[in-house]
Order: sequence, then C-alpha cells, then structure tokens
Amino acid sequence: MSAVPGAAQIPNVLSIAGVDPSGGAGIYADLKAFAAAGAYGCGVVAALTAQNTQSVTGVHVPPIDFLRLQIDTLFADVSIQATKIGMLGSAEVIAAVADRLAHWRAANVVLDPVMVAKSGDTLLAKNAISMLREALFPQAFMITPNLPEAAVLLACRAPETVKEMYRAAERLRALLPHASERWVLLKGGHLPGETLTDLLFDGDRMIELRSARIPTRNTHGTGCSLSSAIAALLPQRANTQHPVEAAVREARQWLLGAIARAGELAVGHGHGPVHHFHALWPPSSGPRLTAPYPGENP
Repeated sequence: MSAVPGAAQIPNVLSIAGVDPSGGAGIYADLKAFAAAGAYGCGVVAALTAQNTQSVTGVHVPPIDFLRLQIDTLFADVSIQATKIGMLGSAEVIAAVADRLAHWRAANVVLDPVMVAKSGDTLLAKNAISMLREALFPQAFMITPNLPEAAVLLACRAPETVKEMYRAAERLRALLPHASERWVLLKGGHLPGETLTDLLFDGDRMIELRSARIPTRNTHGTGCSLSSAIAALLPQRANTQHPVEAAVREARQWLLGAIARAGELAVGHGHGPVHHFHALWPPSSGPRLTAPYPGENP
C-alpha cells in the first residue's frame, strides 16, 4: 500500500542487539520502545542470551556471515531512518556491524555500549572494547554510556560526582569524529542521591538533565529503552529548533513514566522491566483491542 499523500511518514527504526527472553532488555525491549515512541521497529539479532530478571546463564553469537546477511538484506529493501546499537558481545560482531553500517551510510546511529547486565553479568568481551571505540564510534551519531561503561571506555575509575561527569563527557566526546555533529549522553543513574543527573554534550553545549530518582527495583533494560526511544524520536523531531535535545528530553520523560508505573507489571523475581506502554494502557487494566460488542458493558 502506498503512503497517503501529505501524511507524516512513520520512521523505520532498527535495533541491532541481543535477545533477552524475559523481554525487559535487548531487541524485545527496543521494539516496545520504538512502538511507544511512534516508530516502526525492525530488528537484527546480534546475540542470543539465556536470561531472566535475575541472571544471564548463557550467550550464543550467530555466525558473522549471517549477521552481515541480516543487515544487508534489510537495508536493501527498507529505508531505515535511525539505528540503535545494543549488545554486540564480541570484537568480530562489532567489526561486522561497523562495516555494514558504513556501507549503507546508516543515519542517526545511537550506540548504547552494553557491557554489563543489570544482574552484573558481563555482556561484552574485554578484548572488544578497543574495537568498539575504533570501528563503531566513528559510525555513531550519539553514544549513551552509563558511568561504569564510561569508566571502561576511558580506562579510568567511574565518575563519582556531577563535576567529574563533566570531564568524562568531554573525554568521551573526544573519541567521536570532530568534523560533524556528534553527541554524548552520559547517564548518571549510578551516582547516589535523590536527584538523577544526565549530561548531554555535543563538544560545545553541555546540557544538564535532572529528574527526581524513582525508588524501585524495576529498572531492567532502562538503558536499552532510553537509547531506543531517542533513536525513534530523532527523525521525528528533526524539524524542531533543537532536535537532539528535544528527542532526548522527550525520551527521558517517557522513561521516567515507564519506571514510575513499572510496579503494575509482575515479571520475574529480580530487577523487573519498565512499563513501556504506560501512556497507552490504563493503570487498572490492560487495553481493549476492539470496541465493545453492541449491548456489552465496556
């Protein structure tokens, strides 16, 4: 079916990441975030995990040739307006993804350098860190590390204050190409205190994004979901005065709502997922997929 003349185009947004069977993180969470943000989601599987809300018990990486085939086959047919990169797992996978993104000149690449699961399990081999910086950072429009990830990327201890976050954001931005617009979103959720501070930096403007911390254990996949919402919103906010800042602020606000209402879900016994569809589902019950039948009480 062809597009309706004059209608706003719904962006196609891709996640290249791992699969979390519990649905709280990885591609499954990314697709939910894309949908919640008004985008059509596509997915390329870079890794399979045996995982729940408490632990990761195994990781399987598909053959590299098949990973490349997934990407090439999708881009040959579907116009992709933004790409979110999540768990890649190994240096070989990172190199393959970087190569294909460069080949297809992928736009609005949002890189979430997933290294450790919420359970504390390692998701990225140590020998892959340099490949991430050298091969994939040049393809990224934005990187979204948390503080422990920033420490690994910069080979230093994690920032312990907002002031130290400023310096870390500057050093992270120096790892990205200088000749074009590139952004760092350094997430400060690991700092103590009742206020959560993130930093958004493009090499010139350092923007502090603050919010009240929400006390909850349901934070599985927050990084995946935030970066995915940003990727989905970037092409939709392109015509605003400050498109990147607008997309990030809107994505953060959505995620805060998803965290605040995560208690309505009952998934597992560890760190539960956020409520991706909190703005669409009524608080007391799930949505109706159809209108009531005639004579039926709604």
